[in-house]
Amino acid sequence: MSETTWLEVSLTTGGELAEAVAEVMSRFAPNGVAIESTQDAVDAEGDSKHFVGPLRTSCYLPVDDRLEDTRGRLEEALWYLGRIHPLPSLQFRSVKDADWAEAWKEHYHPIPVGRRLIIVPAWLKVPGGERIPIRMDPGMAFGTGTHPSTQLCLEMIEDVGGLNIIDIGCGSGILSVAALKLGAKKALCVDIDPIAVRSACENAVLNGVAERMEVGMGSITEIQSGNFTIKQARLVFANILAPVLIRLLSEGVGELVTNGGRLILAGIISDQVDEVEHAACRSGLRVETRRQLGDWVALCAVPC
Repeated sequence: MSETTWLEVSLTTGGELAEAVAEVMSRFAPNGVAIESTQDAVDAEGDSKHFVGPLRTSCYLPVDDRLEDTRGRLEEALWYLGRIHPLPSLQFRSVKDADWAEAWKEHYHPIPVGRRLIIVPAWLKVPGGERIPIRMDPGMAFGTGTHPSTQLCLEMIEDVGGLNIIDIGCGSGILSVAALKLGAKKALCVDIDPIAVRSACENAVLNGVAERMEVGMGSITEIQSGNFTIKQARLVFANILAPVLIRLLSEGVGELVTNGGRLILAGIISDQVDEVEHAACRSGLRVETRRQLGDWVALCAVPC
């Protein structure tokens, strides 16, 4: 049997475009999309890394009789995106099947986050030290710890205590896994993407928190309808994108937060912050904290 060859397609952009490029690539890549930082900075204590440079977004296309058509449609889709925001040229590299699994993994490494956590790719050995390891196999779902918005969320939950939490649009489940390992009592993770639901379940098992992590298909409506065991929580996450956050706020995501609780909103480009804050205000929430990393912002809001 001949060895399969893959075509690696990659593009390096500013953080504000990486999500859009990844969304386009995901339409054509059968094995998911990787987003990784090309530059990092260490904090003043020399302990925690923040990814501040451009992001490299890549995917792998099988080299078969459909490659030229797939590549052409991918390039066309990115050309249209480039009409909105100029994009650099695509980079291409041929990768043999035997090397494919390692080719995308080479871009990931352990990432210290905040004061207490370290994100460890599932195929690597957990490094020694006092940090709490969060083992992640990204698969095809968003949330590996390399994206600034994910890091901002993780930094904002270090003192989660014994709370119940809700994670809207959970992706890989990284935020809920981290919260549970930091001491949260129970987590409800929902997503409208079945791939994300499967990935979150697998990562819960990988980290030994599956018994405390409920995962299912859905969003606000399904939670409010009582489809899950948790209907409200002291801590609610929504790490998605600003337009989706604004819609979720109008649909009542703030009603999932109990009195005295917090809603963390992330995935916000800096020039979209005011719009999200206004939407939160209209929904009866007050933004208490704003944190920024590069182009990305996370907000912590509380019920008024």
